Amino acid sequence: MPRHDVPDDFRPNAVPPAGLITIVSASVGAGHDGAADALATQLEAAGFEVDRLDFLDLLPAGLGRVLSGAYHRLLTAAPSGYQRIYAATERSGSPGPVVRALFRSAERRTLRAIGPRPRAVVSTYPGASQVLGALRRRGRLHVPVLTYLTDFSVHPLWAAPGIDAHLAAHPVPAAQAKALGAARVTVTGPVTGARFTATGEPERQAARDRFGLPHDGALALLVAGSWGVGPVRESAAEIRDSAIAEPVIVCGRNSALAEQLRAEGFPYVHEWVGDMPMLMHACDVLVQNAGGLTSIEAFASGLPVASYRCIPGHGRTNAAALDEAGLAVWIRESQDLPSVLSDLVKGPRGERQRAAGLALFSSDSSPVAAITGMAAPRPVVPGRPQLARRRPRLVAALLTATVSLGIGAPLAHAYGSDPGRFSTAAHRLIEGYEL
Repeated sequence: MPRHDVPDDFRPNAVPPAGLITIVSASVGAGHDGAADALATQLEAAGFEVDRLDFLDLLPAGLGRVLSGAYHRLLTAAPSGYQRIYAATERSGSPGPVVRALFRSAERRTLRAIGPRPRAVVSTYPGASQVLGALRRRGRLHVPVLTYLTDFSVHPLWAAPGIDAHLAAHPVPAAQAKALGAARVTVTGPVTGARFTATGEPERQAARDRFGLPHDGALALLVAGSWGVGPVRESAAEIRDSAIAEPVIVCGRNSALAEQLRAEGFPYVHEWVGDMPMLMHACDVLVQNAGGLTSIEAFASGLPVASYRCIPGHGRTNAAALDEAGLAVWIRESQDLPSVLSDLVKGPRGERQRAAGLALFSSDSSPVAAITGMAAPRPVVPGRPQLARRRPRLVAALLTATVSLGIGAPLAHAYGSDPGRFSTAAHRLIEGYEL
């Protein structure tokens, strides 16, 4: 497998010097944090101290948790609204004025949380990249900032001005990031936990014993992210009715969904699974609807992957990018499900996708090599940042309603409010305010 093209100044020293790397993620679902976990483990193995920050905690007045909840609510109660928001921000290529104001309000807290010690800062969340890039561009953050692209499709918010480098798992997202004007894009391969590896038949049978699964017959691992969102029940029924594979369903933290599925007679239903590597070892194919971290884990485990009944926004764009990369087939029509599943479980398509997925991890380049190669030789202690004027908490409280990724009218509809008054009030409040 040829080595990915990594610029010379991305190469790490043979023995990385001691130092601190700060990783800024966001507990929105599990994918951004999962990538940050894997990066942190590998950076620590390379001799670095790692500090972890949650971007949601850096937003003022508890807005981060409200925004995460609003995003969750949209995906479950108003998915068409989320699709409109995602498409609108793709077209505009930048956050709207309300979102920019919110990001600006996080700058002081972000600088304070990072402190003077890190040799580099890594973002695994686009909102964090927007804030970090702005600080870097204005000279308030004095060490390199890198963005690790957790998705295979690159939304414009990932390409934040001021970021020093963007790290992509594959040439497809790398090309998308370059087209958006992202700085210094390189293909480094993905990161995932060390236990996600391909195994043989003895390990497969042991894993099936561990989870009480049948030894014979194909098993399709059906996942829907940590929130268990999307038409999971429909997908489970269609997989079962295909007679190609028995569905093994992971509902994440959606206990209500798990109870519904059990009541409908599905025998292999799980909520949050602590040992996902072993469950992947037990199964023959992964069916997913978001294209996030679980897909990367499946590639490392030698599982062929299908995207099916994808959630709006990033779920569909990730499905398209994975399909283009030859890593995961996107099943767009339900009538195609049986034939594609059969080909993935025991046909040439499955073999091709297994090989393509495992090849992602065979290169000797890595995101960690890129990060350590760009880390500053020593931390530069900036002057004390000028603190922004304090403004009434009412501003933050009303921004909550409209800021969630530019939600505006769709969020208002989801909560049964009047969208016009909702948005107008917030815009009036932020006019003239430096948050």
